[in-house]
Amino acid sequence: MKQDSNLRNNLKSIRTRLGMSQQDLANLAGVTRQTISGVESGQYAPSVAITLRLAKALGCQVENLFWLEQDLPEIEAVLTKSVSCSQKLRVSLARVGGQWIAYPLIGKDAFRQDMIPADGETVAVEEFSDISKLSKPQGEDESETQTGTDKVKVRLLDDNLETLHNTVVIAGCSPVISLWARATERWHPQLRVQFNFANSMAALQSLCRGEAHIAGMHLYDPETSDYNTPFVRDVLVGRQAVLITLGVWEEGLLVKSGNPMGIRTVTDLVDAKATIVNREIGSGSRSLLEQTLQQERVPFHAVQGFNHVVYSHQDVAQAVALGIADAGVSIASVATVFGLGFIPLHRSRYDLVILKEYLEEMPVQQLLSTLGHPLIHSQLEVLGGYDISKLGETVATV
Repeated sequence: MKQDSNLRNNLKSIRTRLGMSQQDLANLAGVTRQTISGVESGQYAPSVAITLRLAKALGCQVENLFWLEQDLPEIEAVLTKSVSCSQKLRVSLARVGGQWIAYPLIGKDAFRQDMIPADGETVAVEEFSDISKLSKPQGEDESETQTGTDKVKVRLLDDNLETLHNTVVIAGCSPVISLWARATERWHPQLRVQFNFANSMAALQSLCRGEAHIAGMHLYDPETSDYNTPFVRDVLVGRQAVLITLGVWEEGLLVKSGNPMGIRTVTDLVDAKATIVNREIGSGSRSLLEQTLQQERVPFHAVQGFNHVVYSHQDVAQAVALGIADAGVSIASVATVFGLGFIPLHRSRYDLVILKEYLEEMPVQQLLSTLGHPLIHSQLEVLGGYDISKLGETVATV
């Protein structure tokens, strides 16, 4: 039978996830391999009998295999950011704390390196605000931080709800998170890890608002000489969480290869009239720079470029590599990747903050279980600038 142009199928995805070849499935369903190939390519619409055989062979419901395009489900979700126009939005989706969360794929949030595929498209937005906030990285202006309260109807672009239910959302700034996420997805093909870039404080606030399962952070409190825990207590008032170490990294000044300006301390930035780029308020790198300047009694305004803000470790490195700045605070592993010089200032513990209510969820358990895998260790070791001796250890409960 000729394929209906509105008919879609998930046959290949389910078959490959079960490790079956086309011939294996054909044998189980009592059809030819050519039939399987024709159905998967959309060139052939199977009869009711063949459809039932395929579903039985794959151990799933017929509706998990075939659907009509116009019948893709719609769900209600909460937008993490407000928008000011009624146009449809591309969004990614995850189930967090018992509700669907929609992350608008707009502006810089639509990209990592390549454009991010969408899970769905909004049908209607009930409330509108300033769309310009969508293009600003989290943490650029803490006064504009909002709780996502806009309700939207989202038309899914794929009815594989299993993938959406098995999505773990991490907010953070460490490049290591993406390495960890991709390796985990290799071992658990049914698991998806969504990495939302955010500085330390913005990530913690995202966790508090119910927009993420895990927040990554590296903030040092000089009053208690402790990492992260004091900030978690302040933000997650009345909620229980655990802090698990992702590693201890070296933070310091990135400079041009060979350090031609002879910079050794933050005081040298002023003496050498060096220009820097800074990170946004709420980031661990900015906090380290400010604390170090205060310790050495250097006024912030004395450092050229102190108010020139960029929004990631990679942006700092790129600014130095391109000659836009002479220095900037980042981490040793990023300096190595960009072929830059590195002046160590501090060793900072990077922790994963997880609400206790999420710890028992299977996707979160699967993700955390991979922290002990040798491949994760080797990936971090080869980067350099990381101490992983306590990787995966619970360092605090609040």
